[in-house]
Amino acid sequence: MFDQVVFAGGGNRCWWQAGFWNVVQPELDLRPRIIAGISAGAATACMLYTNDARWVMRYYADVLRGNTKNAYWGNLLRRQSVFPHYRIYRQALLDIFADRFGELASAPEIRIGVSHLPRWLGARSAVAAGLIAYNIEKYVRKALHPTLGQALGFHPEFVTAQECATIEDLADLVLQSSSTPPFTPILRRNGRPVLDGGMVDNVPVSALDASPGTVLVMVTRLYPRERMFVVPHGEQRRLYVQPSRKVPISSWDYTSPSQMEHAYDLGRADGEDFLERLPRLLDTASHIA
Repeated sequence: MFDQVVFAGGGNRCWWQAGFWNVVQPELDLRPRIIAGISAGAATACMLYTNDARWVMRYYADVLRGNTKNAYWGNLLRRQSVFPHYRIYRQALLDIFADRFGELASAPEIRIGVSHLPRWLGARSAVAAGLIAYNIEKYVRKALHPTLGQALGFHPEFVTAQECATIEDLADLVLQSSSTPPFTPILRRNGRPVLDGGMVDNVPVSALDASPGTVLVMVTRLYPRERMFVVPHGEQRRLYVQPSRKVPISSWDYTSPSQMEHAYDLGRADGEDFLERLPRLLDTASHIA
């Protein structure tokens, strides 16, 4: 069951995925062959195979205790970064994976997506265009799978976590997948500027193999759909699950680590509900042509 799994992006909202997974995975003994992830969804997938979620929440509670703002505008006068997120996030990834980095070798193949910029735009212009398109899709169209970014010329690349030779390589890859100015600088992969994989699609089903079966897709935002629904795709049936209510934390809020636990607990509650509904959902999936 669920030979492939998708972890959508969502920043801190991805704590919902961690709680959901930690209830559903042991109950169903899920052993996916492939995981596709974007941004913090990719980080969450890697975390779940290398560390304990509650340890990581305690880590963030300690690290963020002294961080009282998401923007330090006085740093402009010092020519320092206004936003603390990149520095904190990168160090967190290094600390979280730490001595357990090698365990990813026996984990599922984790495909992490980045967005390459349109060739006809410079880096700064592409960032502006990408962010505008992303927010139109998010707040106006509320599209499950956006198209504006691709129409502008953004295109994806997926790199597996297992291709990373060192912890630093993995941290860089996750950060490239999460690259969202101004919270992070414009990052480069192999010398080319890249942005958050969500600029192409925050729910990276395009990274999946086309093999038949049922795919579990965990999103982190609320869409105008049923909370759990099945979408046929060739011989695949993609079972989408979204939170039962808005996840109680903002994507880039680094001042409220206690909200991570609330997001995690919501995921656990939704995981329990999912297990109760699963037989009916799978029956529905089997009847969708």
